[in-house]
Amino acid sequence: MRVLTFTSFNPVQSQPQTVQGNKPLVLREGQVFHGTINKLYPDQTAEVQVGQQKLVATLETPLKVGDSHFFQVSSTGAQTELKVVTGPMTQAMTPQQQMNQLLQNMNLPPTKELQQVLNHFMKEQMPISREQLLAAESWMKTLPEGVAKQDALLAIQRMVELKMPFTTQVFQSLVQGAKLDGMSATLQNFMNQLANATNINGQLKTNLITQLQTIAKPLDAEMGGVLLARAVQTLTDNTASMTNRLQTLNMLKEAGILPQNATLTNWQSRQGQPQPLSTQPVQAGQLIQQMMMAKPEESAQMLQNVRTFVQNETLLTTEQKGQLQQFMDRFTQLPQTKQAIEIFARQLQEQLLKAFSANNDDHLFTQNKQGLSMKDQMLSLLKPDAAVARHDAMFQALVRASMESTQPAMQAAVTQAEAQVQNAVDSKAMEQAMKTVLKGLGISYEAALANKANDMQALAQQVKPQLLALLQDAQIPVALRDSAEMFMARMNGMQLLSGENGHQHQLVMQVPLDFFGKQMDATLQWNGRMGDDGKIDADFARVLFYLNMESLQETVIDMQVQNRIVTITVFNDDPQLNLLAESLKHSLKAGLADKEYRLSGVFIKQFEKEIVEKVTKMSKSDSQSHNGVDIRV
Repeated sequence: MRVLTFTSFNPVQSQPQTVQGNKPLVLREGQVFHGTINKLYPDQTAEVQVGQQKLVATLETPLKVGDSHFFQVSSTGAQTELKVVTGPMTQAMTPQQQMNQLLQNMNLPPTKELQQVLNHFMKEQMPISREQLLAAESWMKTLPEGVAKQDALLAIQRMVELKMPFTTQVFQSLVQGAKLDGMSATLQNFMNQLANATNINGQLKTNLITQLQTIAKPLDAEMGGVLLARAVQTLTDNTASMTNRLQTLNMLKEAGILPQNATLTNWQSRQGQPQPLSTQPVQAGQLIQQMMMAKPEESAQMLQNVRTFVQNETLLTTEQKGQLQQFMDRFTQLPQTKQAIEIFARQLQEQLLKAFSANNDDHLFTQNKQGLSMKDQMLSLLKPDAAVARHDAMFQALVRASMESTQPAMQAAVTQAEAQVQNAVDSKAMEQAMKTVLKGLGISYEAALANKANDMQALAQQVKPQLLALLQDAQIPVALRDSAEMFMARMNGMQLLSGENGHQHQLVMQVPLDFFGKQMDATLQWNGRMGDDGKIDADFARVLFYLNMESLQETVIDMQVQNRIVTITVFNDDPQLNLLAESLKHSLKAGLADKEYRLSGVFIKQFEKEIVEKVTKMSKSDSQSHNGVDIRV
């Protein structure tokens, strides 16, 4: 199992970095480190060499130049004060002897785990406190299954470097978040445990399962959109058989899209109260509902709102817009009575439903400027009181109702919808799927809470806040708690591994994906810099993709961007991959050019032990010799 290491890979940039060793050493009271006396100054002040760095500190006892000691920070005021923990370390002393002397003087037991931690920090020339050593020893003794000791030591090092809270939760989040695979298995294990749990809050369980199904099947909403378009076409087709129309009607009822009292004659009647027109984004169903409720003296303004909507709606074709505008022109010639307005609204609703359902097949992943798709507009016309944030859940409910149906026609509709979505999958679909998963998980839940403009009710439906509520229940089964904590650790790990260091920024995302029964774990690590304006510098970046796919198996993609010139290296053991890449080269080049980037070359490499270590550990050295197939543009 490969993991992300906690040492950032060498960022690609136009200006050389400041050498790490030139940065000032920041110490805290109680920390212990190994250092050598370089110079002595009056008043028991000395220059101490710590690895590649130097510091000036006050010593409690006189020492000699050239002697090496373990020091403990006793004060970090205006002048750092150091206490000598061990006597002079001679060159003849082994690291083991030095560690034993330090542990003895700190009154710590020479356990194997303590020695491992101390040895790691000695090699890294990093300070660590007695309390941190004890906590680290405890963690090393109880490492979770699948976590290597070296990865645990690197996690502890990161906690010290970034001054993170030294808690078990943070440690577990770091070691779990650094894994490159297993996110799908973690998600599936939690779903299984949750489904079998009986003594937990029923509503919380239902909400969690619904949201997890959204994440597990990110393209099911598109399938639901296809099914809804088919349903609308069937219900508006007077030549369709009565049996098919009734089965379709019942399917929409089971999914909660139509009310239980809906019939073949009144199914287009609007339900509930619409959201105010002031809310964004504006949906077609809102306009129809507002028109239905308008008074005769308000009809002119309402009609103008509809005209503006139709004109600006990019999901409608030019021909459809023309037909709708002509329809509205004819309405203005009629007496503006309440009855006339209601008839006009019903007819307009039917025309919009037919237009969006007709356009849906060829534009599955297309959205308008407000982020709404064909399926969103169709659903709003049937259920204007449904918030946009709840749309995907309703589409997935439609998929489940269709799959559970015993009617051959409904089962055939599901098969056709799945095939249609599968054939339409492209880069937009992948982007949408990843956004659906990350948003559904609630990775940025805490940050979103601070933004008052966000829909708090929608945020509460994300997995993370519901998972927190579940973990607060002291009565949940042990197995469910363990799987929930593991799942939470994976999500928190993404946030802890992401961060900034001056202008340099790092972002880590792990996305469990399921496309038509094929599961895939995708991990993305982006490293770049921020410009003086506080925005991401799109000219320079390095992105690593770690993919574990059913057909291609383990794949690492290393993309480097410098001055908007893109170089891509793909590591995979499939000998046929270079042939597949050749056929995709021109579309990749064109796609990058469309975004004002230039493709320099694509390099296809097979995994080798040395290469794997360098790439997956993101070595600071980029000088590698590769063997493989090169595709140059």
